[in-house]
Amino acid sequence: MTISIRGATESDVAEILQLIRELAEYERLSHEVVATEESLRQHLFGSPCFAEVLLAEIAEDQRSKNLAGFALFFHNYSTFLGKPGIYLEDLYVRPPFRRQGIGRELFRRLAQIAVERGCGRLEWAVLDWNTPAWDFYRSIGARPLTEWTVHRLSGEQLRRLAESGSPASFDESRR
Repeated sequence: MTISIRGATESDVAEILQLIRELAEYERLSHEVVATEESLRQHLFGSPCFAEVLLAEIAEDQRSKNLAGFALFFHNYSTFLGKPGIYLEDLYVRPPFRRQGIGRELFRRLAQIAVERGCGRLEWAVLDWNTPAWDFYRSIGARPLTEWTVHRLSGEQLRRLAESGSPASFDESRR
């Protein structure tokens, strides 16, 4: 059995969406998935590109490959480090392929990308009930940031804030 990690291409969009749905089901969040093939195609492979995907494949012989999992990530920036970082939004390994080193290989490739790109850190969030993930992350040397709490604005609250008050000026040409 051979594990290979590769960057996703536009032709992988349907499979990426299927993996996202499987992850959402595992996380008990299927009701929150509104992504479509078109939205993924636009945001992963359009201009600008907002995120990247690594796909893990298992080859049991030269002729057949099985899609075993994925990692979706994007860049963030640390003002304290003065360097970019990588934020791992999702990592998922399909149940039949777990405990075969696939998660570790996805993380190893993410670490390589972070080092190659001069990033100062790789970070992600994990659900508090997901003890198998917590155990795995500790096994690769990750430590939880217990002093930080994630906050989120989305949906109606995000729109309401964006539309409140007088518009701030922002020079898009400086981007």
